[in-house]
Amino acid sequence: MAADVLVVLCTFPDEAAARQIGAVLVEKQVAACVNLVPGVRSIFRWKGQIEEDAEVLAVIKTTREGYSSLESAILELHPYDTPEVLAIPVEAGAAGYLKWVGESVGGVG
Repeated sequence: MAADVLVVLCTFPDEAAARQIGAVLVEKQVAACVNLVPGVRSIFRWKGQIEEDAEVLAVIKTTREGYSSLESAILELHPYDTPEVLAIPVEAGAAGYLKWVGESVGGVG
């Protein structure tokens, strides 16, 4: 069951955008849960320049089956031209929580 759960990382320019999009992801049942971590500083290269910005990190829990729909929703709603969307497989976790994620994403579980 753990192999079916993914943690997806996505950064947002501010808490309002992260909260709004996170709520949509949960409402659409492409995410079981979205944790928002404010106060992240990102240093990155963009269009040949080194940039540094304050961002909000979203830690999103989904399933392999739900990932494609989650990614599509993020890309459609996100204000960035190229948003960070990184999926990390879960190797282990509490059985009850993993089951809940599966049941919460698209009603699969």
